[in-house]
Amino acid sequence: MAETGCYRLRCSLPGHELDVRGVVQCPLSPGEGFVSVSRDRSARLWVPHSSSTGFIELNRMKGHSNFVSCVCYIPPSDTYPRGLIATGGNDHNICVFSLDSQNPLYVLKGHKNTVCSLSSGNFGTLLSGSWDTTGKVWLNDKCMMTLQGHTAAVWAVKILPEQGLMLTGSADKSIKLWKAGRCERTFLGHEDCVRGLATLNEAEFLSCANDASIRRWLITGECLQIYYGHTNYIYSICLFPNSQDFVTTGEDRSMRIWRKGECAQTIRLPAQSVWCCCILENEDIVVGSSDGIIRVFTESQERMASAEELQAFEDELSQSVIDPKTGDLGDIKIEDLPGKEHLSEPGTKEGQTRLVNVDGKVEAYQWSASEGRWIKIGDVVGSSGATQQTSGRVLFEGKEYDYVFTIDVNESGPSYKLPYNVTEDPWHVAHNFLQKNDLNPMFLDQVAKFIIDNTGGQTITSTNSGFADPFTGGGRYIPGSSSAVSSGADPFTGGSRYMPGSSSGIPTAGAGDPFTGRNAYRSAAAQIPNTFFPKKEPLTFDQANPAQILGKIKELNESAPEEYKLPEEDLIRLDKLLSLVVNISRETVTAQQVDTLWRAVKWPEDIVFPALDILRLAIKNPTVNEMFCSEREGSAFTNYLFQVMRPSGKQANQLLAVRTFCNCFSVDVGAKFMISQRDTVLTKSIELKSISNKNVHIALATLILNYATCLHRVSDLEGKAQCLSAISTVLEVVQDLEAAFRLLVALGTLITDDSNAVQLAKSLGVDSQIKKYMSVTEPAKVNECCRLLLNTL
Repeated sequence: MAETGCYRLRCSLPGHELDVRGVVQCPLSPGEGFVSVSRDRSARLWVPHSSSTGFIELNRMKGHSNFVSCVCYIPPSDTYPRGLIATGGNDHNICVFSLDSQNPLYVLKGHKNTVCSLSSGNFGTLLSGSWDTTGKVWLNDKCMMTLQGHTAAVWAVKILPEQGLMLTGSADKSIKLWKAGRCERTFLGHEDCVRGLATLNEAEFLSCANDASIRRWLITGECLQIYYGHTNYIYSICLFPNSQDFVTTGEDRSMRIWRKGECAQTIRLPAQSVWCCCILENEDIVVGSSDGIIRVFTESQERMASAEELQAFEDELSQSVIDPKTGDLGDIKIEDLPGKEHLSEPGTKEGQTRLVNVDGKVEAYQWSASEGRWIKIGDVVGSSGATQQTSGRVLFEGKEYDYVFTIDVNESGPSYKLPYNVTEDPWHVAHNFLQKNDLNPMFLDQVAKFIIDNTGGQTITSTNSGFADPFTGGGRYIPGSSSAVSSGADPFTGGSRYMPGSSSGIPTAGAGDPFTGRNAYRSAAAQIPNTFFPKKEPLTFDQANPAQILGKIKELNESAPEEYKLPEEDLIRLDKLLSLVVNISRETVTAQQVDTLWRAVKWPEDIVFPALDILRLAIKNPTVNEMFCSEREGSAFTNYLFQVMRPSGKQANQLLAVRTFCNCFSVDVGAKFMISQRDTVLTKSIELKSISNKNVHIALATLILNYATCLHRVSDLEGKAQCLSAISTVLEVVQDLEAAFRLLVALGTLITDDSNAVQLAKSLGVDSQIKKYMSVTEPAKVNECCRLLLNTL
């Protein structure tokens, strides 16, 4: 891209009847196509005119019942080799079109308010943001997950180049980074609504906001740089191809081109709100604004508009009416302004504005460094002193002030902006102003007196929270352990030999495999037989030593608080229940036995683990399973387990609670109940991922595997998406290879014979996560399962 080029008008495209709210490049040959969307409820595809520098409307798409606020292009796929167009609207819907269709191929429903931002990723993934405070991830025509965490409208979304990472920017002033559906990081710094996002590379991105600033961030959280130039809301930001230079548009009637971190060119438009922009492959810039006109600007002399058209655009701009409340103009009293002779002096920088008094009217001019002249950008109305917004505040460099003055230190030098609040000391403000701009301290009294004279001794008693939002009309948005265990000591209490779940069938590298009963998988053949997935039956934790469990119950019962002690008949019932469930007796479990167990698991958390171990075993019994997993008792059962498995609880209890959930799947009633509770159970369980206990991780991986086993039998892409997200989350923290292996089997089970699930797994970056297991040599089943998975993906 030329570093000294000057952008000028290529063409103006009337057609839309109301504000143009979004534009996006559409890579049609020769790469100059684009799509626009408007408050007139339409989307329009534009292509270059064969015999002029302009564009013609190739297709008009309709499908929304209210205004359209955003648009994005979905890259080509095998099904749609030319790609698709997605539009979001005030009707809460997303319409998806082919390039030559006038009606939607399908409509995505799920948001509860205006869809105001869209971004597309690999494999057909679509990310949307809405006034309903959520982001949603879509794959083809289904919602895969909902991103919840913002407290106000999600105005900006972006899928990052690294698979699985997504950004959302909100009216709550924050930006959030998401990985596989969970919030990884929150970026704070903007002082008002975040309105636009752009990705520089895998590690950096840009944001723009209503605070009139642009920020450059590392995805690790650091803000590297803040750019100022706009004097009002910034609505959109777009990167030049293969460059870190960018374009912004905003409520100050301008488009600004930024090169090497500096504003290199400012182009004013004859419209108040410059809503959106996109950059074509030839680096021409498409801009949409509140007057319903699309304008295209170019550096190319060959594509530039004719001299007559350029003059017509300049004339239209000069006839604009500028309200000083919306920008940085009009902050000098009319009688103090110089006449037109002031324009004989050249400006000092690109985009500098100068006001002159022409027969009692204020005219605004902007300096064009590339053309070496002042260009009239409109007539200023209502100018009678320092600019004040309707809220009583002026926006300057991202902060609000009571006044922002333009100070000309001398006639031949540049102008400087001096922000001032009436609660401040004029001399202190003057001192800081001179120091910041490296000006001679001799001007201190002169500047302070200027402040006093032009504020007239005003004091501000109250102010609004900010500007009225020009889009909505409303006010500013306010928005267990892997350590070795000796053969005799209890790892949880240090007391007796009882170790809950110590014989739970979890294999070591040389033990029998839980899926086939054989030793670790090994194959000398080049082609590995797939005996790993899909897993069709749930995996449960069955092994136990009833005598040790009951012995521990009796021991702890002796020292239990009086209100918790169990009478001898209750201990007999627990002994009988334990015998029935471990030996799989045909004798029926009684309601009294289950009631006794329920009272036992209400023991204090320091001593409850043996009772939890009985519950873990008993839930496999059909009678017990039906009791606890019924519609009537299910809520109390799950809430109890959620309480004992909370991250701040005891690891023994956490481990046994997750194992109990795993064993619920052994009976159809329990499996159906667990599916109905999937969202809450997985969410609560995954909170345990940070616990450094391999047994907890193995239990957690088994729970996910059991969900995958159930979901393999049904067409539930949303459920699979949640499991894939859980797999991705837990894979990042597990160290134990058995836990990793079970997660790999769960992944294979979910994606087998399901191309949509394969695409979703790729979009979440799971394929890159599992590659690390290719180097595992023992147990061989981990490496072999991983290789099969990568072949499937």
